[in-house]
Amino acid sequence: MSLFKKDLTEARVLDALRQVQDPDLHQDIVSLGFVKKVELGDDSVSVVINLTTPACPVKDQMKAQAEQLLRALPGVKTVKVEMTADVRHQAGGPPRVLAPEVRHIVAVSSGKGGVGKSTVAVNLAIALAQTGAKVGLLDCDIYGPDVPMMMGLAGAPEQVGRRLLPKERHGIKTMSIGYLLDDEKPAIWRGPMVHKLIEQFLGDVEWGPLDYLLVDMPPGTGDAQLSLAQIVPLSGAVIVTTPQAVSTFDVGKAIAMFRQVNVEVLGLVENMSGFVLEGRVEGARAGTQVKFEAGTGTQTATTNEDGRFQAVFNLFGTGGGEMLCKKHGFPMLGRVPLNPAVRVGGDAGDPVTIAQPGSPISAAFREIGGKMAQRVAIRSMQSLPILQ
Repeated sequence: MSLFKKDLTEARVLDALRQVQDPDLHQDIVSLGFVKKVELGDDSVSVVINLTTPACPVKDQMKAQAEQLLRALPGVKTVKVEMTADVRHQAGGPPRVLAPEVRHIVAVSSGKGGVGKSTVAVNLAIALAQTGAKVGLLDCDIYGPDVPMMMGLAGAPEQVGRRLLPKERHGIKTMSIGYLLDDEKPAIWRGPMVHKLIEQFLGDVEWGPLDYLLVDMPPGTGDAQLSLAQIVPLSGAVIVTTPQAVSTFDVGKAIAMFRQVNVEVLGLVENMSGFVLEGRVEGARAGTQVKFEAGTGTQTATTNEDGRFQAVFNLFGTGGGEMLCKKHGFPMLGRVPLNPAVRVGGDAGDPVTIAQPGSPISAAFREIGGKMAQRVAIRSMQSLPILQ
């Protein structure tokens, strides 16, 4: 055994790792209990750091910092840092009776229709699952269930006894009224029927252990939102809007509704946030200007050395989502640009996060998922009021 080995102790390793801070919980990872395992060799250190979500957006930075600190210890030549995650149950309140194995239920809602709420819910669920999280998607948009088409699923779900088995694709467990009704049959239901259906979808579906169950709500502030908040304690809500004034005006009502029933808004997603147009001018030199008439005035783009240019058109205005976040005191989870690939993927049953995982728009959904998971992790350390 080397002299160095005598000096290297678990206590010294932990002291070094105390310099790694969780940026959201504002404590070091040792005090938070994230360091689960320390193994020492003659000139090697191996540790396991267990975070609160696999979707942590700063996971790679924390790992790199831990590796750097451990390599700085005298005599250390080999360092191995393994990052794991264990999503904690929502803290506070009595145990959930319905869907007891689901750790967090998050509503995805909007103030009005036509803002791409279901598109966001589907791609957000997939983005979370791609990090290793166990995710479910409950389609409570009774009057316009789009999840089956977007996920490429159809037909009645299997039944075991009195319980329904969720239909699975792309690593997501799903349930929707769309699986139970004929395609052309409308759901003309009053409030009590909507309430009962949501209760059954949570209590009579075999969801199993899930880290996150995202609930795609109908647009507006109607019976479904109120019923969901009454039936189960929610970890929060994600609000989807577009930048224009009429959308943000209606979102203000949705925010007020969730606050009235003691559901925290985790953040806002601004969908259709600018349309990116890319192209190439044959024979153009670098710095050539390309002018566009966008309906709100002339817009100019400049070509690069290959004659390529890029222009962003804010078809629905700008600043609406940011204004809402500042006014109500919650974060902007992310912006998703208008892109035909999103529509194509949704229509085909292969959402853009599956069809084009390396695209900038898929990266935007992963960023939104990470920020949402961060907010939920912070909430899991706190008590959440429950509507009686």
